[in-house]
Amino acid sequence: MDERNQSAGITFILLGFSEYLQVQVPLFLAFFTIYTISVVGNLGMIVIIRINPKLHTPMYFFLSHLSFLDFCYSSITTPKLLEILVVDRRTISYMDCMMQFFFDCTFVITDMFMLAVMAYDWSVAVCNPLLYTVAMSPKLCSLLVAGTYTWGGSCSLTITCSLLELSFCGSNVTHHFGCEYSAIVSASCSDSHFSQMTRFIISTLSEVCSLLLILASYIFIIVTIIKMPSAGGLRKAFSTCASHLTAITIFHGVILLLYCVPNSRSSWLFIKVATVLYTIVIPMLNPIIYSLRNNDVKETIRKLVNTKMFSHPM
Repeated sequence: MDERNQSAGITFILLGFSEYLQVQVPLFLAFFTIYTISVVGNLGMIVIIRINPKLHTPMYFFLSHLSFLDFCYSSITTPKLLEILVVDRRTISYMDCMMQFFFDCTFVITDMFMLAVMAYDWSVAVCNPLLYTVAMSPKLCSLLVAGTYTWGGSCSLTITCSLLELSFCGSNVTHHFGCEYSAIVSASCSDSHFSQMTRFIISTLSEVCSLLLILASYIFIIVTIIKMPSAGGLRKAFSTCASHLTAITIFHGVILLLYCVPNSRSSWLFIKVATVLYTIVIPMLNPIIYSLRNNDVKETIRKLVNTKMFSHPM
């Protein structure tokens, strides 16, 4: 207990990309631009879905929550990253670090299962189009969303509690720009075996379960598409699923890469780059991926732009 009380008063030093002093300003500008596009894109997607009655369907209901999750987990880490790129005092308190990790972990795991829920939604839309609105009732949609948030929060709370049991009594320097799991464990001076096992079990279970749900959904989709007699229906089905498959591939690809890399000095840079991809770049890409191939979203954007132009005559 005394060791944990001492840990609560410590401060972590975030090295970030400090070893590359010559690119601090370019990195700040690049990350700030990407983050701005991400915030505008995700909040814009939520607004577009809210104001267009045609988009009040289960598919867009899940998409609005995906945009909310992307906005949240990019906003937890990115401001601190931008801060340590321009100030000399690159520190974060113990409690702030644990809070950052908890919320970041919550939203990432929830995002993982939200993609799986969206895959299930696509499978129902493609396999049973006539019964889609009945099968995906508002109550079921709400329960699926509530389930993803509950699972994400529960998993994150369990891992965070295991981290709170660790002691920090030596160097509190972390080779990262945020409170990523491996960076926190590396700074600990106590036995982290239980915490690492907890994290491994939860991470593996979440990744495998979400990927199995996605795989099962797309097996049904592919079988249905193959049986489609018309080429028009085939193209429409592929177009509908292409955006979601792209988002899944990018997100899970980066997550799997991150967990396959050993936590050693030689891989610190790779871990930081991979973390940048899933905390900053992917939240920016999702609104672009889903809007570029979606005529309803593009039509709503055009109407908003035209309304703004005509409401302010020269």
